[in-house]
Amino acid sequence: MRPFDYVRPSGLPEATRQARAEGSAFIAGGTNLLDLMKLEVMAPTRLVDINRLDLAECASLPIGGLRIGALVTNSDLAADERVRRDYPLLSRALLAGASGQLRNKATTGGNLLQRTRCYYFYDTSAPCNKREPGSGCSAIGGATRLHAILGASDHCIATHPSDMAVAMQALDAGVEIETVEGITRSVPLSDFYRLPGDTPHIETVLEPGDLITGVVLPAPVKATQIYRKVRDRASYAFALVSAAAVVAVENGTIGSAALAFGGVAPRPWRNHHAELMLAGERPSEKLFEAFADEVLGEARGQGGNDFKIPLLRRTIIATLKQATEESQ
Repeated sequence: MRPFDYVRPSGLPEATRQARAEGSAFIAGGTNLLDLMKLEVMAPTRLVDINRLDLAECASLPIGGLRIGALVTNSDLAADERVRRDYPLLSRALLAGASGQLRNKATTGGNLLQRTRCYYFYDTSAPCNKREPGSGCSAIGGATRLHAILGASDHCIATHPSDMAVAMQALDAGVEIETVEGITRSVPLSDFYRLPGDTPHIETVLEPGDLITGVVLPAPVKATQIYRKVRDRASYAFALVSAAAVVAVENGTIGSAALAFGGVAPRPWRNHHAELMLAGERPSEKLFEAFADEVLGEARGQGGNDFKIPLLRRTIIATLKQATEESQ
């Protein structure tokens, strides 16, 4: 591990100011960052420890909904009574990720900013546009079992690893960000992540010094919530494919449906156009198949991950079938 400076700011203004300098990185739980530093995939020259900041509270909002502080741990969030009651999808997604020990340390903000688990991103001897812009993508033409079938580019086919972010995408979460100028802005999670295009090293809309301070969930709706994760083993494995669904059936027809997918794209994937196909329709196998076909319309495999296309299709249909049956 390379040498670095360590600072522990006492407030938000100092934290964002310290982190604005080139080579700086925030650290909270460190469950991803420290591994990357040990492998020299990331080599920050300054770590800004934000654990003393007042960002570890879940607060109910007057207009309904929940504000989750960036330092709330995954374990505490999954166990929160309000989350289990109003957003069970989020609790299930959190418990499906990592191990108990990691969830005890991993934070809400850090979870959103997890780096990809692409083999070549972690291998500093392999060219990687995400790690070294312009060096090439070793995954294209290489081992691609874990890689993207949607939203990828000719420069990067890595996937986003978070379970929590997939659930939050289906729940229409918003991300609160504190800027160096002291301005708080809110960004819908659907706009927070950037697709790789020709700049895969730019993963989010965050600017230097920007700090995630919280995540806001809107008021819960009366709907069935499902999280389905397909992985190589029963625990402590990243998703090959995952699906998060919030579906309401009223008088035999689908009143509303929100679905997000993980393990298949560089960000939690959601197709709002496809969701419009479901509203006002009676649940049926034919409808679910048409929805899956629309979601997968631009899917492209890389050989080793071709299996994800039919796997996601089956997962979508099974998730919709379960959600609509339970909602009735």
